Amino acid sequence: MFESLSDRLSGVFDRLTKQGALTEDDVRTAMREVRVALLEADVSLPVARDFVKRVTAKATGAAVTKSITPGQQVVKIVHDELKQILAGEEGIPPLKIDNPPAPILMVGLQGGGKTTTTGKIAKRLKDREGKRVLMASLDVNRPAAMEQLAILGGQIGVDTLPIVPGQSPVDIAKRAKQQASLGGYDVYMLDTAGRLQIDQVLMDEVAQVHAAVQPRETLLVVDGLTGQVAVEVAEEFDAKVGVTGVVLTRMDGDGRGGAALSMRAVTGKPIRFVGTGEKPDALETFDPDRIAGRILGMGDIVALVEKAQETADLEAQERMMKRFQKGLFNMNDLKGQLVQMQKMGGMEGVIGMMPGMGKMAKQMDKAGFDDRVLVRQIALVDSMTKKERANPAILQASRKKRIARGAGLEVSELNQLLKMHRQMADMMKKMGKGGMLKKAMAMMGGKGGMPDPSQMDPAQLEAAAKQMGSMKGMPGGMPGLGGGGLTPGLSGFGKKK
Repeated sequence: MFESLSDRLSGVFDRLTKQGALTEDDVRTAMREVRVALLEADVSLPVARDFVKRVTAKATGAAVTKSITPGQQVVKIVHDELKQILAGEEGIPPLKIDNPPAPILMVGLQGGGKTTTTGKIAKRLKDREGKRVLMASLDVNRPAAMEQLAILGGQIGVDTLPIVPGQSPVDIAKRAKQQASLGGYDVYMLDTAGRLQIDQVLMDEVAQVHAAVQPRETLLVVDGLTGQVAVEVAEEFDAKVGVTGVVLTRMDGDGRGGAALSMRAVTGKPIRFVGTGEKPDALETFDPDRIAGRILGMGDIVALVEKAQETADLEAQERMMKRFQKGLFNMNDLKGQLVQMQKMGGMEGVIGMMPGMGKMAKQMDKAGFDDRVLVRQIALVDSMTKKERANPAILQASRKKRIARGAGLEVSELNQLLKMHRQMADMMKKMGKGGMLKKAMAMMGGKGGMPDPSQMDPAQLEAAAKQMGSMKGMPGGMPGLGGGGLTPGLSGFGKKK
């Protein structure tokens, strides 16, 4: 998401920040490059033009050009303006799910990922906010659409309205409202049939449903890969049924992100969520400040900590911390770290959210590394006996051959894993003695950790990021990462084949 734009902007700002002083010509030249970068990222022309105009006006003032760090000042101005574009004047309010049961109407085009997104939002409301959610499919046109939502509900643990053949969408919506009231649900979500903007019959149908249930939120689901067409779709739906928010899907497959940057400015509608994959939890809250930081290569440490907290088994982490403080770190512990890192999105996913580490992810890719390295390492540990995992020091030549053969890998790869284990064990001992370990565990969600990362002071988050980037084998799921890049223990692992 925003990969190409981030690459272009980082190049522009690298040149600016390396200059000791800036003239107005320097700023204007840089802003021309920024405008080209925005247009190449599929940002609409009026939005790109207005953005560059505002930034140039602020960046050519005496307060910037005569500043001690003018380049950094320009980056801050760009960050603030990006945030303004993404958030608008009013910011992004929370979902209106008061006065239960609160109806949420899901609308969108055919094939935009509406049913999947309905399930993702329902799961998020259930897991994160403790809401009782009922889902109902109003799609009487697409074969097995209702069954698809019922199956999805079973997978994520959310109730769905029983299917009654022959009912109209309006009747189903009314039945869902009644069921939600009688069943004590906090929210009921209505998944309407996908449609074309030009299909007046279907547009009238969704308008009738809207009138029948008076939804607290009408969320439009649009495919982010369609670029500026997504903005046009939002305008059309808003004109006909009234939209309160937008969900952009497939943003993991779009390196440009122009639709996200143009949506709020052109339509005035807030982006509520972005879909980043097919899994039920692959949905992110759209936070303008954090998105602007990602675009400018500042990472997203809040998202990283949240992901660590979501995937961490707190009791297991506490047990591990006690072991680490005693200087104990065997192959079972190493496997736990590798599995945790997998859950957090692999090496590239973790590194991409760490401030200043975006270039390292690209270096990994060029060097031929990928996240299959974690699968291979876990396979090697699984090939060991309980005794060998508990005490890897007993691994001699014959045992190594057996383990490598069992995992379908080479002995050299096992030797690299053992080397990484020794490095991490040494680091754990140092961290345990110095008290760093307890701070790290608290950061990643252990006892005394952060109840809400978004409420942390920015300085704390930045310091946390630097600490996380400089520690090899940090508990919480970042094995084998060092401040200078991949540790020696990973060299040779995970080459793309």
